[in-house]
Amino acid sequence: MPFEFKKLKIPEIILISPRIFPDARGFFLETYKKTEFVKAGIKENLVQENHSWSKKNVLRGLHFQKSPKAQGKLVQCLRGKIFDVAVDIRKKSATFLKWVGVELSQDHGEMIYIPKGFAHGFLVLSNSADVVYKCTAEYSPKHESGIIFNDPKINILWPVPNPLLSDKDKKLPRL
Repeated sequence: MPFEFKKLKIPEIILISPRIFPDARGFFLETYKKTEFVKAGIKENLVQENHSWSKKNVLRGLHFQKSPKAQGKLVQCLRGKIFDVAVDIRKKSATFLKWVGVELSQDHGEMIYIPKGFAHGFLVLSNSADVVYKCTAEYSPKHESGIIFNDPKINILWPVPNPLLSDKDKKLPRL
């Protein structure tokens, strides 16, 4: 099997470890295989892929899209290291406003699957990072939304106290 799937403390959030095939030339790994993901409970189609490059201490998020354009995301750090966070914003969920944070890096190729109904953000821990994420819905500016990264109701324990934010992310509201 090319992947190992592990449910995190919020069971809808899944950490995915690919099997890496190294040799003298480098390595090979699969980053997505629909049949394997469906077996693990990830059934949504991935319809858009995004790539961001960020400098150390940059925090992007917490972002989400509202229905009917809500997005699930499959996130992977291709170069560098990030602290990746998902926050449950489903009001009727038993884990409403709970968050999960994991380090993703180029070293292991791990990915995190974040379904619809979660806000997402990440903080760059290395000098820079390339992050790729596949989405279950296309970007829709009309449905885009977010929450300020340091909202006290969520109380995320970010590893950097004063991250670098875009002007747009600085203006995100509290809950």
